[in-house]
Amino acid sequence: MCRSIKTLRPPVLPEEATEEDMRAAALQYVRKVSGFRAPAAHNREVFEQAVDEITEATRRLLDGLEVRGAARRSVSDAA
Repeated sequence: MCRSIKTLRPPVLPEEATEEDMRAAALQYVRKVSGFRAPAAHNREVFEQAVDEITEATRRLLDGLEVRGAARRSVSDAA
Protein backbone atom coordinates (compact mmCIF):
# COMPACT_ATOMS: atom_id res chain seq x y z
CA MET A 1 0.00 0.00 0.00
CA CYS A 2 1.23 3.45 -0.80
CA ARG A 3 1.88 5.14 2.53
CA SER A 4 1.03 8.61 1.28
CA ILE A 5 -2.60 7.63 0.66
CA LYS A 6 -4.55 8.59 3.77
CA THR A 7 -7.83 7.24 5.09
CA LEU A 8 -10.65 9.44 3.80
CA ARG A 9 -13.57 8.37 5.98
CA PRO A 10 -14.78 9.51 9.37
CA PRO A 11 -13.74 9.37 12.12
CA VAL A 12 -10.17 9.30 10.76
CA LEU A 13 -10.83 12.40 8.66
CA PRO A 14 -12.65 14.94 10.83
CA GLU A 15 -14.81 16.22 7.98
CA GLU A 16 -15.98 14.85 4.65
CA ALA A 17 -13.27 14.16 2.11
CA THR A 18 -13.02 16.83 -0.54
CA GLU A 19 -12.69 16.34 -4.27
CA GLU A 20 -9.02 17.30 -3.87
CA ASP A 21 -8.51 14.64 -1.17
CA MET A 22 -10.05 11.96 -3.37
CA ARG A 23 -8.11 13.03 -6.47
CA ALA A 24 -4.82 13.13 -4.56
CA ALA A 25 -5.40 9.58 -3.31
CA ALA A 26 -6.32 8.42 -6.82
CA LEU A 27 -3.21 10.05 -8.26
CA GLN A 28 -0.99 8.35 -5.68
CA TYR A 29 -2.62 5.01 -6.47
CA VAL A 30 -2.12 5.39 -10.24
CA ARG A 31 1.48 6.47 -9.71
CA LYS A 32 2.14 3.43 -7.55
CA VAL A 33 0.48 0.93 -9.89
CA SER A 34 1.96 2.38 -13.09
CA GLY A 35 5.42 3.01 -11.67
CA PHE A 36 5.42 6.53 -13.16
CA ARG A 37 5.41 9.72 -11.14
CA ALA A 38 4.46 11.66 -14.26
CA PRO A 39 3.45 9.97 -17.50
CA ALA A 40 5.17 10.55 -20.80
CA ALA A 41 3.14 12.49 -23.35
CA HIS A 42 2.04 9.30 -25.12
CA ASN A 43 0.66 7.89 -21.81
CA ARG A 44 -0.84 11.08 -20.39
CA GLU A 45 -4.42 10.48 -21.60
CA VAL A 46 -4.72 6.95 -20.19
CA PHE A 47 -2.99 8.05 -16.96
CA GLU A 48 -5.43 10.94 -16.42
CA GLN A 49 -8.40 8.75 -17.36
CA ALA A 50 -7.36 6.25 -14.68
CA VAL A 51 -7.07 9.03 -12.09
CA ASP A 52 -10.55 10.31 -13.01
CA GLU A 53 -12.10 6.82 -12.82
CA ILE A 54 -10.49 6.02 -9.48
CA THR A 55 -11.55 9.40 -8.09
CA GLU A 56 -15.15 8.61 -9.07
CA ALA A 57 -14.94 5.09 -7.63
CA THR A 58 -13.60 6.58 -4.39
CA ARG A 59 -16.51 9.03 -4.26
CA ARG A 60 -19.02 6.19 -4.72
CA LEU A 61 -17.28 4.09 -2.08
CA LEU A 62 -17.23 6.87 0.52
CA ASP A 63 -20.85 7.81 -0.25
CA GLY A 64 -21.94 4.22 0.26
CA LEU A 65 -20.02 3.38 3.42
CA GLU A 66 -21.90 3.21 6.67
CA VAL A 67 -19.64 3.72 9.68
CA ARG A 68 -21.20 2.29 12.82
CA GLY A 69 -21.50 4.77 15.63
CA ALA A 70 -21.04 7.74 13.29
CA ALA A 71 -23.90 9.94 12.15
CA ARG A 72 -24.32 9.67 8.38
CA ARG A 73 -24.22 13.06 6.70
CA SER A 74 -26.29 13.57 3.62
CA VAL A 75 -25.43 16.07 0.91
CA SER A 76 -28.14 18.38 2.25
CA ASP A 77 -26.70 18.15 5.78
CA ALA A 78 -23.27 19.15 4.49
CA ALA A 79 -24.61 22.26 2.73
